[in-house]
Amino acid sequence: MNLLGSLKYLVALDEHRHFGRAAQACHITQPALSNALRAMEQEFGCAIVTRGRSFVGFTPEGQRVLASARRMLHERELLRQNLQGSAERPVGALRIGVVPTAVPIAARFAASLQARYPGIAPVVLSMSSPEIEGGLENLSLDLGLGYTDRLAQLGIRLGTLAQYAEHYFLVRRARQAGYGRLQFGQVVRWADLADLPLCLLTPDMHNRSLVDGAFAQAGITVTPVIETNSILTLALSVVAGDVCSVLPGALVGAVRGYGELEALPLAEPRILTPVGFMFPPGDRPSRTQEAARALARDAGWLAQVAANSGALV
Repeated sequence: MNLLGSLKYLVALDEHRHFGRAAQACHITQPALSNALRAMEQEFGCAIVTRGRSFVGFTPEGQRVLASARRMLHERELLRQNLQGSAERPVGALRIGVVPTAVPIAARFAASLQARYPGIAPVVLSMSSPEIEGGLENLSLDLGLGYTDRLAQLGIRLGTLAQYAEHYFLVRRARQAGYGRLQFGQVVRWADLADLPLCLLTPDMHNRSLVDGAFAQAGITVTPVIETNSILTLALSVVAGDVCSVLPGALVGAVRGYGELEALPLAEPRILTPVGFMFPPGDRPSRTQEAARALARDAGWLAQVAANSGALV
């Protein structure tokens, strides 16, 4: 039995929660995956997977094996990267989990990192805050970019590197189109949005809870006409229709080429939400992880991103 290969299959099964999709992700047949898991159960002398007509979950023993599998695969990747690369020329994949509202910043970060270290292959994944936090805790992610104020509130222990404070704009179609550039208007109050047709993120997204909190502080309740978990849909719904939206500065920067739109800063209350990089505390970072953290600590990279992309961070 190839133990590391079987552990990889186990982790894939946890990620996909489906035998067929896990096998497809590992480029093997479903019977081969099932046989490898049964061989591992025989090796350890315990049931690992709770089976039914479809995947049900892991047994308590299986959860322990899964946790060990993630650590062992993490150590293997760390060793491989350290053997193949050097401190000056790190190599290997780097998995970055990002909250949707920070995807434009993460994309620029990944491009800057890859330009500086061509041997690093960033993998940028749009994820919810709980998914990012869980991925960092179980070592399936190397780095996260998201809302760092959640960590203390939830008692989650992760290392952090502060980046910027997210602030918010009402984005709507302009009364008169500009010349290829998004226009900026006067400050408006959150209460002024009470009767507008709004497209907002779905309630399961942390950014939506921030927006709803601002409305609550303004003394109003808003029922959006469109909800989505897609940042692209959030922005394009304003371009395509007669709805408005609330976008953070990073996303406003991403739509600055739309001259038919205008962005109005929101105040009363003025909401500033800290966004930063996150990583597991006390771990031994690989060379790719250390290179990414070094770039994240470089305050100049974010200023360059803002200057080059128009991101309002």
